[in-house]
Amino acid sequence: MADRLGPARAEPIFDRVALIGLGLIGSSLARVVRRMNLAREIVAVDASDEVRARVTALGIADHVTGDLAAGVRDADFVILCVPVGACGAVAEAMRNGLKPGAIISDVGSVKGSVVAQVTPHLPEGVHFIPAHPVAGTEYSGPDAGFATLFLNRWCILTPPEGCDPAAAAKVRAFWEGAGSNVEEMTAEHHDLVLAVTSHLPHLIAYNIVGTAADLETVTESEVIKFSAGGFRDFTRIAASDPTMWRDVFLHNKAAVLEMLGRFAEDLYALQRAIRWNDGDALFEHFTRTRAIRRGIIDLGQETAAPDFGRQKPDEQ
Repeated sequence: MADRLGPARAEPIFDRVALIGLGLIGSSLARVVRRMNLAREIVAVDASDEVRARVTALGIADHVTGDLAAGVRDADFVILCVPVGACGAVAEAMRNGLKPGAIISDVGSVKGSVVAQVTPHLPEGVHFIPAHPVAGTEYSGPDAGFATLFLNRWCILTPPEGCDPAAAAKVRAFWEGAGSNVEEMTAEHHDLVLAVTSHLPHLIAYNIVGTAADLETVTESEVIKFSAGGFRDFTRIAASDPTMWRDVFLHNKAAVLEMLGRFAEDLYALQRAIRWNDGDALFEHFTRTRAIRRGIIDLGQETAAPDFGRQKPDEQ
């Protein structure tokens, strides 16, 4: 599997792309759009004076503004890179600047809620093709982005029924140009799948790290000093953007609660196995879950290298 981006396109897919929100995802998109020639012009729109100043200093966009309606004007592709809870307000604020035929998309980890928030504010003749790049790090802000963030990662499109096929095809081409593997599914199915593969693990990570911090019999220095690989991996996940994850849980409530209920049932079964010394049940469960890890590696979504491929200081 290729580990780097290929040559840039001879002709861009879009004339002008407007990126709303220049955090990790938005700034990574700005970088890969420029490197791969996915659009002729990049407009960065962000409400933060500090972020706009940093984007300008980094030179990763052609135009930088805090005005939503002005920022999307003349853009043929607009991507909402904001927390899912803010998508409705952003769509309402930018609607008067959208030109007929523009394609609107997003990068949210929740799709059903985003569709419900955004759709009512879109003018006739504007196409909405939601997307979710399943990629990220625990870092945030315009300095955290990098062009290869989406390379060999999945991007899930959830085109609504009756959408314009040509618009969906252009969004697919865009993400493929950014190095992603593209899959399509309904918004409802996406939210159920991501509840178990992403949202529930983050909720568990936040809870485990919080539990360790609250233990009165273990000092903070001991938690940090003796953190083994498992706890360290949980702290990496739990370091993710709190605003983004607050919105994810509130806007995918039904699916997350369903998966959390199933998890609690399975956890109780493990509790019983430990209590009653049922080694066979524990061994069978751990063997089955180990196979899941092997499958993830085989699909190229992780590395089989020791220590999960982490570089040592002298290798960086």
